Amino acid sequence: MCRAPFMPVSPNCPMQTCSPTKSVNGSISSRNSKNGSLEGTVIIFPSFYTLVAAATSFSKVETGEEARREADRVTSLPGQPPVRFRHYSGYVNLRRNDQKALFYWFFEAEDGVSQKPLVLWLNGGPGCSSIAYGAAQELGPFLVRRDGSQLILNKYSWNKVANMLFLEAPVGVGFSYTNNSKDLHELGDRVTADDSHAFLINWFKRFPSFKSHNFYIAGESYAGHYVPQLAELIHDRNKEATKDSHINLKGFMIGNAVIHDETDLSGIVDYAWSHAIISDHLYHNVKECAFKQTVDAAAASNCSAHFKGFMDAYSGSIFIASTLRFASLLLNPLGNSSSGLVP
Repeated sequence: MCRAPFMPVSPNCPMQTCSPTKSVNGSISSRNSKNGSLEGTVIIFPSFYTLVAAATSFSKVETGEEARREADRVTSLPGQPPVRFRHYSGYVNLRRNDQKALFYWFFEAEDGVSQKPLVLWLNGGPGCSSIAYGAAQELGPFLVRRDGSQLILNKYSWNKVANMLFLEAPVGVGFSYTNNSKDLHELGDRVTADDSHAFLINWFKRFPSFKSHNFYIAGESYAGHYVPQLAELIHDRNKEATKDSHINLKGFMIGNAVIHDETDLSGIVDYAWSHAIISDHLYHNVKECAFKQTVDAAAASNCSAHFKGFMDAYSGSIFIASTLRFASLLLNPLGNSSSGLVP
């Protein structure tokens, strides 16, 4: 399962007094906006993150959301092929009284921007970066490949049909951060949904022209939790929302979703069997092991062999992270999750 490293908080950079800036050698440094001095490199990010952050221009003094939007505009990236659409990346502070900021990367549609819907994409994990994985490896317009020398245009990019907003949530994922360490110990689905909603309210203030667009939420993996819970929260809060806080939610989509272990894992076995990935014999053996709570030592040994056959059949053709959850169920037939395999 994909996990992104936590982003350290710089003690020399309290939020809203510092902003990233590109140094001569391309590393990201901390600039104190009060005196303009460079305080040294805060952190060296993986190369892809460095490209995104370094290409976003920042001003010492910006007022108003329009100015912040223009400051977030990415004019070019190293190795970027020419494109006609605009894209933006930056931070959105969540609430006046807390110290959280979520990082986004937004791509306008290739054409017909004003007529096309807005889609928020969330990766799962929990802890997987929607930018380093979703945007850069799956459905964004620029794909990053192993050598990292250039960006490749994705002919299947979703911004051919929609305006795409990629969000790193919760805090601690990718570039999203907090200056209050306590926040990193108070995470979970509820907090993620609440913070993502706060992000959207403030993001629409920065991009008001998209507020009237049909809005959809999409995601995969553990976003099977994030997406419907955020959709429900938006639906509930829309009932008492003001004009400024209403979100034009029209629906949501989830793929390869983690929702509920027992039904998810049963579905994986059924899928493998119905698509001729595993034999009838292995199918029945695995189903018996996984869903009849076998605990006998000899039977458990047989189950391990059956499960190895299942893993071997999946290897190289199906995203293997899904089978780790299956492994957990097999190794803990009575529901004990102490194996640590369930993300």
